[in-house]
Amino acid sequence: QVQVVESGGGLVQAGGSLRLSCAASGGGFVFNGMAWYRQAPGKQRELVAILVHGGMVNYLDSVKGRFTISRDNAKNTVYLQMNNLKPEDTGAYYCNLDLSIGARRGEFWGQGTQVTVSA
Repeated sequence: QVQVVESGGGLVQAGGSLRLSCAASGGGFVFNGMAWYRQAPGKQRELVAILVHGGMVNYLDSVKGRFTISRDNAKNTVYLQMNNLKPEDTGAYYCNLDLSIGARRGEFWGQGTQVTVSA
């Protein structure tokens, strides 16, 4: 069974940086695409960054130039580097992985990690 474990969240002052990681285990899969979402209490979930096969990336407008999504193939891990954090970035961050497992294809979610940015 595929397991997706997130880490790297925490409390940081405005202007600081965090790196979130999303590690997939279980074997027998290949990455088709990966994305990071976030959700603040009482607000809708929003797509923050997405990376698809071929290396194409897209970002939420408000994080462009500050956030970077990347992947380490050897570690089966996806990262979200977040620089110059703002209080508006506060929320629960979730990774979403589009994986091919044998002949099947499906999406898998991390458990979430909290990012809190203080002013």
